Amino acid sequence: MLLILVLLSLHTFSLASSHQHHPLDPLTRSEFTLVRTIVQKSYPNSIHNLTFQYVGLDEPDKPRVLAWLSNPASKPPPRRAFVITRLSKKSHEIVVDLSTRLIVSDVVYDGYGYPLLSFDEQFAAITLPQTYGPFIESLKKRGLNLSDVVCSTFTVGWFGEVKISARVLKLLCFYTDHGTVNLYVRPVEGITLVVDLDEMKIVEYYDRYRVPVPKGEGTEYRASKMKPPFGPHLNGAAFLQPNGPGYKIDGHTVSWANWVFHVGYDVRAGPMISTASIYDLEKQIYRRVLYRGFISELFVPYMDPTEEWYYKTFFDSGEFGFGQSAVSLEPFADCPSNAEFLDAYYAGADGLPVKISNAFCIFERYAGNIMWRHTELGIPNEVIREVRPEVTLVLRMVATVGNYDYILDWEFKPSGSIKFGVGLTGVLEVKGVTYTHVDQIKEDVYGTLLADNTIGVYHDHFLTYYLDLDVDGEPNSFIKKKLKKIQVIDPHSSPRKSYWTTMSETAKTESDARVRLGLMQSELTVVNTNKKTKLGNDVGYRLIPGSASHPLLSYDDYPQIRGAFTNNDVWVTPYNKSEKWAGGLYVDQSHGDDTLATWSLRNRDIENKDIVLWYTIGFHHVPCQEDFPVMPTLSAGFELRPTNFFESNPVLKTKAPKRVDWSNCSNTTHP
Repeated sequence: MLLILVLLSLHTFSLASSHQHHPLDPLTRSEFTLVRTIVQKSYPNSIHNLTFQYVGLDEPDKPRVLAWLSNPASKPPPRRAFVITRLSKKSHEIVVDLSTRLIVSDVVYDGYGYPLLSFDEQFAAITLPQTYGPFIESLKKRGLNLSDVVCSTFTVGWFGEVKISARVLKLLCFYTDHGTVNLYVRPVEGITLVVDLDEMKIVEYYDRYRVPVPKGEGTEYRASKMKPPFGPHLNGAAFLQPNGPGYKIDGHTVSWANWVFHVGYDVRAGPMISTASIYDLEKQIYRRVLYRGFISELFVPYMDPTEEWYYKTFFDSGEFGFGQSAVSLEPFADCPSNAEFLDAYYAGADGLPVKISNAFCIFERYAGNIMWRHTELGIPNEVIREVRPEVTLVLRMVATVGNYDYILDWEFKPSGSIKFGVGLTGVLEVKGVTYTHVDQIKEDVYGTLLADNTIGVYHDHFLTYYLDLDVDGEPNSFIKKKLKKIQVIDPHSSPRKSYWTTMSETAKTESDARVRLGLMQSELTVVNTNKKTKLGNDVGYRLIPGSASHPLLSYDDYPQIRGAFTNNDVWVTPYNKSEKWAGGLYVDQSHGDDTLATWSLRNRDIENKDIVLWYTIGFHHVPCQEDFPVMPTLSAGFELRPTNFFESNPVLKTKAPKRVDWSNCSNTTHP
């Protein structure tokens, strides 16, 4: 993948500053180098055999972080890194103390599953077919040029094998003749290569059948290669801030309007938002909302059970790394003109830091939305109209995992809400077939015919968010307020026959808190029963879900065993530092024995505890022709909204932004 960075005179901040202000800051460039040095020194004879699969902040104990936040002049928690390496076909879990420059622990993992795949080993794997005789012969039989073939990596999953399998990937290949760059829509069907990553060699090869490679015509998406007619035509738009942005970035801490929060980065999760607090104008204090939030896992199972496709059940965070897959954002395209950009670093397979320029952008957004309004027409001879436009703050990252691009937004609103947006775009995963018209299809092809010889296969996207809410403090409870229909029994009491009311249920244990949305109307709230409003209501934050899309795979199907954390839309667990990744620490070829679903079987107490809310947003994707050759963005999201958190409307006294005087601007349009 080639990333082209356009250099513009825009402010760019780094997520790897030279000094630390916050215990949750991601590792800096120099710290990655230090970790590499310390680890390599502990294995002096194995440097060339040692690879770094994951390097990230070893998150300090939460009480230590909170103590430091309450007194930043105090001694900060120890600065440590958590490292997973591969050495002699074993995974080592290493904790490095960066201040003492010592290895605190080094444990060999002997369970099921393998760590995050590095880009380096994937790039090495896809070059192997270029010199592999059987593969070259298969291409000759198909009349394809070796120089026009590009291969890509696919994880193999787990399908009931008892023994620990070798660490392997499958390679599938695509055709790019005549300058085609939309390679994912031109698969070379029938050929599968299996690569042992520890040996870095091809260990299995299959050439099962042949079908035509889909044509390249009509698959172009580069603006420079498009031919007339063009359209639809859109006029330009601008968001002007004559006094500059309304936010400040100090290291990794962002202050804006009534919000302050910390922005982090992880090679696996991507953006990590921490210690988000909101200013209460009436109480004149900042109040805690979210201690830690990030996308814990993304499960993408495809629905074709045939030999060439059944294993395509991806875990894009735990296998491929959302953060590692972040792409450099393009100013004025990925982000608006008023955006500022932040860089990020991760460790490559050799341990050296890799820079992602413009990994995040942050900007204030005004899209014509209304914060609140009212027109009063009931007073004789008077019309009262009050309107407040809504300006929000957005943090954005885009992760390109193979063929798909994921647009990830965190949006902070002055009203106290946090909105989470997900946009799906990019290129569909397609299958080459002999069909050119739907009338020819007499069997289940597990997808939609999108173009000649091209089937877009049915699939799902399930994104599971980790949300450690600390609503006015750590001890919180989860409330399910069910909306229940009541029949009016006494016809003399009311002419109505029914109404609805609420019935509150406090989840005592983890099993009480599991929710499958859509089965019953309910309000889901995290509350602090130790804090009350003046009227006696528990302060809280409510989950406003997106549309519910539940898994349709059987619970005993192997991909769903691994992805069992999607069986419910909502889970609540007691805070546990080690319970971070919904799909487990080692996801590649995992057996589903270390997931959110297995942790929750302990059915621990969660009432008035430090709890974590897990929420899954899902998409069932039935491809259509409009998704081809590149898919217009499909968006969804959810919201965390204050509920009895404030005494009244927290933005009642917000003044509308001043109007910008355009009097010196000409109405004449110039070419």
